[in-house]
Amino acid sequence: MNQNLSVLAVFSLLSVLAVGGGAAVLPETKELVVNQYHWLNDDQFRDIYGLGQVVPGPNMLMVMVIGYHVTGFLGALLAYLGFFVPAGILSWGASRVWDHFEGSPWRVSLQKGMAPLVIGLMAAGAIAIARTAIEGELTVAIAVGTFIGVSFIRRVNPAFFVLGGGLIGLILLSGTGAGMP
Repeated sequence: MNQNLSVLAVFSLLSVLAVGGGAAVLPETKELVVNQYHWLNDDQFRDIYGLGQVVPGPNMLMVMVIGYHVTGFLGALLAYLGFFVPAGILSWGASRVWDHFEGSPWRVSLQKGMAPLVIGLMAAGAIAIARTAIEGELTVAIAVGTFIGVSFIRRVNPAFFVLGGGLIGLILLSGTGAGMP
């Protein structure tokens, strides 16, 4: 199959599976992009994901970087369209049905049932990224410190914790070669 069509197909599939947001499909994204199609390696995927966390805008714009890596500008455009258009159309249609059944008991039940599903999918995404990024005691300490900072210190923008963790990793790990691409 043509690489551009593959990019469109992969991200269109992920779009439809992204119940609860892009983080819910991170494990499948990694599986397809790294293991099945070999467009990126683990380190590149982790770095692109990290970049998506610190730049303004939706973090799943990272799909454009992956598409660009595969086939350039057209790949970026197709990844963007593939990931956001199908989900947008499904969301629009679902919202029409959702509004129609306002006050229905099944709607409340569905909401209560979807919440744990979405949390589980997001946790799976975090675990998929952690498996590529955490290698050794120092990276565990950086991850735990960043998690604690983001979770309990509300007055500081989380991006500063992410950037701080990256800076600490750069300084402490650059001499050892551990965890560095």
